[in-house]
Amino acid sequence: MEQIPSLDGTLMGVQRSGAGQPLLLIHGGTADHRRWSSITPKFDQHFTVYAMDRRGRGGSGDSPDYEIMREAEDVAAVVEAIGGPVSVLGHSYGGLCSLEAALLTDKINKLILYEPPVPLGLPMYTADFPDRMQALIESGELEAALEMFIREEVKMPEHELAVYRQLPMWKERIKIIPTVLRELVIDRTYKFDAARFASLQVPTLLLLGGDSPLLFRQATETLDAALPDSQVVILPGQQHIAMDTNPELFVGEVLQFLRKEESHVY
Repeated sequence: MEQIPSLDGTLMGVQRSGAGQPLLLIHGGTADHRRWSSITPKFDQHFTVYAMDRRGRGGSGDSPDYEIMREAEDVAAVVEAIGGPVSVLGHSYGGLCSLEAALLTDKINKLILYEPPVPLGLPMYTADFPDRMQALIESGELEAALEMFIREEVKMPEHELAVYRQLPMWKERIKIIPTVLRELVIDRTYKFDAARFASLQVPTLLLLGGDSPLLFRQATETLDAALPDSQVVILPGQQHIAMDTNPELFVGEVLQFLRKEESHVY
């Protein structure tokens, strides 16, 4: 695993594979770069794939004071180290980090954002949820905290949760769950300002599960309205983890978008 310094000096762990134009993968919450391991071989055939550990996970370092803009700087630093043009695929919270990173570097030529949790002023969780989750973490009930997060915040249906439990990443997700609280309360520290993205001319694919909760649908619609060069693709019958529940569909949509003639000129 390579390590690339971010703007604040924190080292970012990046796993590299494949050959071709660069594709950077940014995972969501309760994960590290290994969440992509089941589909990375499908991308390796076409791209040099860089799967990054977000700060506080896997092979990446962390800092005592957390802010989402540090994560945006992390993504931008890795993009700059790779050298443009780089396509970036961000899932969930990793999608929000990737979106902000696109304002920090001109080396991103395409964005794929899969249901980033953009705060819109809508309730993202019940008032007591962070405290209940923190209590479970402090008592050492990490798996219970993970299950509560997935059921109540992500609103993952039981059949998808059953798939999640069988994945090799499940045990690692349990270990990582303490880092999720700082992401959960993003609505307290981050405000989406559409005007900041009015001149972002990066072709962007917005992926949305056809059965996803209202919060993700509205966030996707908001992004589509704000971004000058975006398109929405619905993944029928899917919710938040189509890369696990229907990898052929997920990979197919990503590849179709990335293979389109580049419209961003450097």
